[in-house]
Amino acid sequence: MKTYVREAAAAVAALSMAVALAACGEGNGDSADGADDGLKIGLLLPDATTARWEMDDRPLLEKKIKELCAECTVEHANAKGDVAAQQQQVDSMIIKDVDVIVLAAVDAKALHPAVQKADDANIRVVAYDRLAEGPISGYVSFDGEEVGRLQGRGLLDAMGDKANGGQIVMMNGDPTDPNAAAFKRGALSVLRDKVKIAKMYDTPGWTSEHAHTNMAGAISSLGAGNIDGVYSANDGLAAGVVSALKANKITPLPPVTGQDAELGGVQRIVSGDQYMSVYKPFGPEAAAGAEMAVALSRGESLDGIAQHTVSSPTAQAVPAVLLTPISLTVDNIKDTVVKDGVYTIDQICTPKFKAACDKAGLT
Repeated sequence: MKTYVREAAAAVAALSMAVALAACGEGNGDSADGADDGLKIGLLLPDATTARWEMDDRPLLEKKIKELCAECTVEHANAKGDVAAQQQQVDSMIIKDVDVIVLAAVDAKALHPAVQKADDANIRVVAYDRLAEGPISGYVSFDGEEVGRLQGRGLLDAMGDKANGGQIVMMNGDPTDPNAAAFKRGALSVLRDKVKIAKMYDTPGWTSEHAHTNMAGAISSLGAGNIDGVYSANDGLAAGVVSALKANKITPLPPVTGQDAELGGVQRIVSGDQYMSVYKPFGPEAAAGAEMAVALSRGESLDGIAQHTVSSPTAQAVPAVLLTPISLTVDNIKDTVVKDGVYTIDQICTPKFKAACDKAGLT
C-alpha cells in the first residue's frame, strides 16, 4: 500500500496536514472503515497492432477491476509500439499517483528503468502477459513454451508425410518480447531434428508488413515450390505470410500456424489459408491480472491468487499465474471461441466465408 507524503511549506502546515490525515484515517487510499477510497490502477498496453490488447484485454481488465473494487478508477494508455512513449506513460502514472500499474511492456528490458522508477515511488507493478524486467510484484501470462510446442506439433501434423525432413520457414515474433523467445524455444523443441528450417526471421513490432516482406524474401530465395510449412508466431504474422504466399501464386498453400485466435485468423482457418492458431482465453488472464492489481493496491498478499513463481534476469521468485493455452483448428472452433463467447457464428461466417463455414459444420 502506498504512503502519501506531501511536502509542506512550513512546519505548521505540515503539522496541520498530519492532524487532518489522522482525523480522516491514514489508509493510503482506504477510508477509516476499510472501504476503498479512490484507489487508482494504471493500465499500460504495448501496441495497437495486435487486436487483442484493445478489443479483449482492456475491456476485460477494466470490467473485472470494477467488479472487485467499485471505487477503483483505471488510467489507461497504449504505447503503440513506442518504447519511449511507454516510458513517458509510466512517468505519467507516477505523476497521477496511481497505486498499481498493470504493464504489458513494449520492450521488457528497456522498461526496466521505468519499472524501477515506479517501485521507487512505492507503486507496485504487475507484469501482464510479458515478463517485464525490474522489481515487478506479480506476473500473469500463459505458458509461452507450451504455446510454441502446440504450434510446432500443429505444423508437423499438417505437414503429414513432409513432417520428416520437409523444409519450413520460421516467422518469429519481436526479439524484444520475452514471450517471442519462449514461443521460439517451445517450437524448436518440437521442430528441431524433424524438419529443415531453411529460413528464420524475427519480426520487429509483430507487424504483418514485416512478415509479408520476409516471407516474400524467403520465397524468392527458396523457390515457390520448396516451402512445406511456415511456423508463424501469431495471427498477425500469419496474415502477412499468407498474403505473400498468395501474391506469389503459391497453390495449394503450405500449412501456416498462428496464435491469439484473432477473428481474421479464425476465418483463415475456416477457409483453409491457415492451419491452426493458439487460443489463449483472455478472460482468465485478465481476471488474474485484475485480482493481482486490486490486491496489491489494497496492500494484500498475492498468496491466494498466484500458484507459481517465475524469475527474470532482474527479479527472483515473482508470484505468478501461468495459464494453459489451447490449440485451435477448424475442428474445435465451436467448442472454444464460439462456446466461450469470443465470437458468434455470424461474426466468423460472413458471406465471404459462408461456403467454407458450411463445409466445416459452422452453421
